[in-house]
Amino acid sequence: MHTPPFFERSDLTRALWAFRREFFVVGLFSMVANLLMLTPTLYMLQVYDRVMLSGSDLTLIAVSLICLFLLGVMGTAEWFRSRLLVRVGVAIDQELSTRVFNASFEAYLNQTSAHPSRAFSDLIQVRQFLTGQGVFAFFDAPWTPIYIGVLFLLSPWLGALAILFALVQGFIGWFGHRHTLEPSEAAGKAFGDAQAYFQGKLQNLEVVESMGMTHNLRRQWEKKHATYMEQNDHAQALSHRIVAWSKFIRYSQQSLVLGAGALLVIDGQMTVGAMIASNVLMGRALGPIDQIVSTWRTVASVKAAFLRLERLIEEYPERDPALRRVAPTGSVAIREVVATAEGRIAPILKGISTHFEPGTVTAILGPSGSGKSTLARVLVGIWPSVQGEVLLDALPMNSWDRTELGPYLGYLPQDIELFDGTLAENIARFGDVDAERVIAAAQCTGLHDMILRFPKGYDTPIGEAGHLLSGGQRQRIALARAVYGEPCLIVLDEPNANLDDAGEQALMQAIRELKAKGKTIVLITHRPNALGVADRIVLLADGRIQAQGPRDEVLASILKTPSTGRPAPIPSALPATR
Repeated sequence: MHTPPFFERSDLTRALWAFRREFFVVGLFSMVANLLMLTPTLYMLQVYDRVMLSGSDLTLIAVSLICLFLLGVMGTAEWFRSRLLVRVGVAIDQELSTRVFNASFEAYLNQTSAHPSRAFSDLIQVRQFLTGQGVFAFFDAPWTPIYIGVLFLLSPWLGALAILFALVQGFIGWFGHRHTLEPSEAAGKAFGDAQAYFQGKLQNLEVVESMGMTHNLRRQWEKKHATYMEQNDHAQALSHRIVAWSKFIRYSQQSLVLGAGALLVIDGQMTVGAMIASNVLMGRALGPIDQIVSTWRTVASVKAAFLRLERLIEEYPERDPALRRVAPTGSVAIREVVATAEGRIAPILKGISTHFEPGTVTAILGPSGSGKSTLARVLVGIWPSVQGEVLLDALPMNSWDRTELGPYLGYLPQDIELFDGTLAENIARFGDVDAERVIAAAQCTGLHDMILRFPKGYDTPIGEAGHLLSGGQRQRIALARAVYGEPCLIVLDEPNANLDDAGEQALMQAIRELKAKGKTIVLITHRPNALGVADRIVLLADGRIQAQGPRDEVLASILKTPSTGRPAPIPSALPATR
C-alpha cells in the first residue's frame, strides 16, 4: 500500500507545507548565524596564539574589527529569521483560523468534542512553536556535527569527548520523550475537564447561587482539580528530574572539557588559546541538543496538539466555497429517520416519515419526552446522530453548506440563546445589519414599538446571554431572529412558553403572515390557542408518529380514540380548538 509523504498526509500538513519556502529562508539565515558563531572561537585563537605572542596593536585592532563585523552580520541574520518567523505565524493563523473555527463548531454540534475552544488553543500552541524560540533549536541542531568536526581539528580527543556528551544528551532527550509524553497528556486532559466543569457552572451562576449549590459544586470541582494537580505534579516531577540530569551533564561537560584541554596543553598537544576556544566551541556544539532536551515536554504537547488539529480538520473538511445551490422553497421530507443519542440504548426517534410543504403550518404534538424537540433539531440539520433521509427540496440537508443554508432557515429552540451585543445585532444574526430587514422582523413579531421604548432603541446592548431582558422579551427577540430575512423553513419549539397574551397574539399574527408568504412553518406547542393556525398535525408518542394529517381530522380521531393508558398530548386543549 502506497504511503503518502508526510507533507501530503492531511490538510493540516499540506497547509503548513505551503510555507516551506519561508522555512527554507529561515534555514539559510540559521546557516549564516551558526557559521558566524565560530567567530568568537577564531577570535580567541588569534588573540591568544597570534596577538599575545607578537604584541602587535595593529593586529589586535584588525582582528577585533573583523570580529565585530562578523558578529554584526550574525546578529542581523538572527533578527531577519525572527522577523520572518513572526510573519509566517501571522500567515499560518490567517490560513487556518477560519477552518479551525468552523471545524470546532461542527465537532461540538456533533458532540464529538466537549471543548471546542481547545482547538484554538491547539492552533496557538502549534503556531507559537513553529514560529518561536523552540524551533530555532531544530534549525541549529544540524550544525552540531560541524562544531564537533572543528573540535576534531583542534584535537581528536576533544572531538571524541564531544560525541560522547552528544550521545548522553540525546539519550536523555529520548528518555524524556518516552516517559513524560503520557503523563503530560493526562495532565492536560484533566486540566481541560476541570476548566470545562468550572466554566459550565458559571453559565448558570444565578441558579447555583440562589439555591445554595455553590458548596456542593465546589466539592465536585475540587475532585477534578485534585486529579489534575496529582497528574500535573507527576508530569512535572519527571520533567524536572530530566532537566536536572541535563544540567548535570552540561556543567560536567564544561569542566571536563576544560580539564581535558589543560592536559593536552601540558602534554604540548594544544595551545592555551585552543584550550579556551575548545571550551566555548563545545558549548556551541551541545547547546541545541540541550535546548531540545529542556523543551522536550513542550515538543510532546505540541505534537499532541498537532495530532488533535489534524484529526479535527480531517473529520470536518472545508466545504467547497464555489458550491452554490438554488434558493430552496422550503419543502421538507423525512424518511425512516432514526435519531439516537450517546448514553441511550433506545433511539429517540424510531423510523418516522412525514413531510412539510411551503405555505403550511404543521403543529407537532405529543407528551414530554416523545421526541418533539429532537425532531425540530433534525429538521434544521443540527442533530448529530441521524439515520434515514432529511431532504430539503429533494436534496439531503447535510449536503448543504451551513453558511449558505443558514439564511434560509429560522429556528427558535426551547432554551433561548442570545449573545452579547445590541438588539439589532441579535436580530440580524450578527451579520451585516440591514435596518429594513431588522425592523421588518421586529414588526412581524410585534416588537417594534417595545424596542423603540428602550433607551437606545435597536442599538440597546442586551448583555451576555441577554440577561438585561425578561424571559418574554428574550423569547420575542429570538423569534424575530428566527424570522429575520423571511427564511423559507421556520421551526419554532415552544415559541409561546414565556409569552403573555399580547405576545402570543403577536406570535399568531406573525405565523399567519409568514404562512401567507408561502413559508414552511413547523410549530411545537402544548398550548391550545396555537392549534388554531395549524393546517396539519403530527402526533408523536415514544418516538413514533401516532397520527398525522389535516388538523381537524387528527383532532377528531384523537377525541374518538379510547384511552390507551398513555398520557394525552394536550388533554385540556382539544375541546378549546373545536
